[in-house]
Amino acid sequence: MIGKISSIETMGLVDGPGVRFVVFMQGCPLRCKYCHNPETWEINGKADEYSPKELIKKILNYKPYFKNNGGVTFSGGEPLMQKEFLLECLKLCKKENIHTCLDTAGSILNCKEILKYTDLVIFDIKGTNKKNYKEMTKFNIDNSIEFLNLCEKMEKKLWIRAVIVPGINDTKEYINELIRFIKPLKNVEKVELLPYHTLGVHKYDDLKINYELKGVLDMDKDKCKKLEEILKEGLK
Repeated sequence: MIGKISSIETMGLVDGPGVRFVVFMQGCPLRCKYCHNPETWEINGKADEYSPKELIKKILNYKPYFKNNGGVTFSGGEPLMQKEFLLECLKLCKKENIHTCLDTAGSILNCKEILKYTDLVIFDIKGTNKKNYKEMTKFNIDNSIEFLNLCEKMEKKLWIRAVIVPGINDTKEYINELIRFIKPLKNVEKVELLPYHTLGVHKYDDLKINYELKGVLDMDKDKCKKLEEILKEGLK
């Protein structure tokens, strides 16, 4: 069994608790307008190949750094695109008593077995209804809703993230929609708004892919922080 890995970050500090070994897996069914990793979209795109045992061996080299306060985060792309490989890696992590985190949009289903070996889910909200989800991702929201329901049923801890883009969802109205979307979920530990940035735009030129947000400037971080405060207050 071979997994396709786009890249690895050995000392991640923002993708879960503590210091994280972050595995960015190849392949994603979504085409988010603001995506800064378009090189991960195609499952057969340029990537390194690992067996689960090879990847775990590499992870264990860094265990002294993340110790008991950190762990491994599987991100992407969409890690659920490679279910069998992901499941085997998660099982091996748990054998080594390593904290596991899945960073996902929940766009692929039939992952109950994977969630059994996942300690934390970082869930990326792409939209709050069928219309704005489709506009942002070119995909249907139904799978994501079903995935969230499964996480709640299995009592999986959730960290919620949403990217805020100027002129698209940087309004109090959208924040109120997020509040209505998130509030019924009973397993949310943390919410975070991420300001849109243009650091990955050059990749679209390199890959000869049209970038739909041309001309959109970086999200003002102070405004994003204020919107996040409104969100957290509304979720109390």
